[in-house]
Amino acid sequence: MRLFEDAAELASMTGQEIGVSSWHTVDQTQIQAFADATLDQQWIHTDPEQALAGPFGATVAHGYLSLSMLPYLASQVYRVRGAAMIINYGLNRVRFPAPARVNSRIRDRLTLDSVTDTANGRQLQFHHLIELEGSEKPACIAETVSLLRS
Repeated sequence: MRLFEDAAELASMTGQEIGVSSWHTVDQTQIQAFADATLDQQWIHTDPEQALAGPFGATVAHGYLSLSMLPYLASQVYRVRGAAMIINYGLNRVRFPAPARVNSRIRDRLTLDSVTDTANGRQLQFHHLIELEGSEKPACIAETVSLLRS
């Protein structure tokens, strides 16, 4: 965990990797809970028996499950001491190059792309590379925008 004293110290890291989260195992219980929450019950996510004969040889996490893990994984990478809050503001680009098979491990490699001062606070643009253990391709690549308020 990297602790920044204030938004200015974080901004000094623009264009640099902030850090890497711990590995997180995506198990069938989490995949099923996500399917239940989103009502996306496609068999490649929820039916382990049918998925054995499917294109991935096992169930796979929803791409949006990998995406939804960004706040959790990024919270392991950095914190800004002087921040009242950091809220999700949006996404600019998202891709899912490789499926995260059940019981695979993912982690977030986080880079700060830009910081822009706005009337509502500092807008932070991050590049997230959700690495998939044992795979040359990541599970997710995302460009996120957050709003930091001090």
